[in-house]
Amino acid sequence: MNIGVFDSGLGGLTVVKTMLNHLSGANIYYVADTKNAPYGEKTKEQILNFSISITDYLISNYHIDALVVACNTATSAAISELREKYPNLIIVGTEPGLRPAISHSHTKEVGVLATPATLNGEKYKTLRDELSSEFKAHIHEQACHGLVEQIELGELNSQKTMEMLHVWLNPMRDSGVDTIVLGCTHYPLISDSIRKIMGENIVLVETSEPISKRLVKLLKDQNIISNGVNNLKIFTTGKINDKMIEKIIGVNISTENIVL
Repeated sequence: MNIGVFDSGLGGLTVVKTMLNHLSGANIYYVADTKNAPYGEKTKEQILNFSISITDYLISNYHIDALVVACNTATSAAISELREKYPNLIIVGTEPGLRPAISHSHTKEVGVLATPATLNGEKYKTLRDELSSEFKAHIHEQACHGLVEQIELGELNSQKTMEMLHVWLNPMRDSGVDTIVLGCTHYPLISDSIRKIMGENIVLVETSEPISKRLVKLLKDQNIISNGVNNLKIFTTGKINDKMIEKIIGVNISTENIVL
């Protein structure tokens, strides 16, 4: 089976790492669109154009059976159009885990860390309003300007990164937030830094596991099954931090620069 995955940078590799534990015999082609990163502060039209270009590349060159949009921002901005444009392609998106976070929160004070584009998405706002009303929950949203860039640089717990996190998280901690939604696939990489501020008991909700299980189910439903060793190739449209790739995946994987 051939599976395409993309994100604006390294973050989607947190999803790929989990996918590798659920799949066998899969060729995974990952595109890190670092030339256009970060997506979080781009327009919907720009993100849609980036997403279509990447999808066309993966279909034309690798005949992918499925596409994983391993980016909350791109999912919010483009997934409906992608499904309409490629009706025969299995497409799995990434959305903030609001429902499990609110369901499991004891205080019903729930934090959401995300990009501006994700927080402004209509689907997200509708779900937020429905769930906060249903569960009588208070949602503390924070648009994390500049955080993706820090993570891409490998500055997971640098002084600058920790200062940014303190500004965003201290009010949540003071408000009794006990659960935080990591609304960007980059953010699991700073889980330890978040816990230093919020405490070890904070519950961090990310969605790589549900995404992987959903992908496996859809592949089986269409009888796209294979066995054997997984193979991962990583493509970039610009510069990328190779050391972070090894940190996330656990092995050193070379990258190939592509032009879309």
